[in-house]
Amino acid sequence: MLVIRLTRIGKKNQPFYRVVLAEKREAVKGKFIEILGNYNPRLKTKVFKTERIKYWISKGAQASPTVHNMLVSENIVSGPKVKAWRPKKKKSDAAKPAGEQPVAAAEAKTEVPVEEKPAETTESVPAIEAPAEEPKTEERGA
Repeated sequence: MLVIRLTRIGKKNQPFYRVVLAEKREAVKGKFIEILGNYNPRLKTKVFKTERIKYWISKGAQASPTVHNMLVSENIVSGPKVKAWRPKKKKSDAAKPAGEQPVAAAEAKTEVPVEEKPAETTESVPAIEAPAEEPKTEERGA
């Protein structure tokens, strides 16, 4: 299956993407069939080969969600935008086996009751006053 997707070609901290037509099973930075445009997110510039994109879509190529949304915003493809990003699912404790639970979760389940100590009375304990410190004087020897 053919897919129209982005491949990054920019340097470190300077993203720049090509819009390419590639086989779905190929690596993202791997072999591609044709360059169909480019996108610079720093300058917000988009350049597409409109005729070639329409040709490949008519032949059955599918656009990735991000590319589809870019094509809709440029009026190359008609239709609604699709949700392109999904947050990662958090691993739940119920899905893990019983022996592999995190230590904090295991401790939270087995709470140990804290014994309360009787309050001490201050009447029986005499107050101890600290002796006043004398100011230190330094004597220099001659």
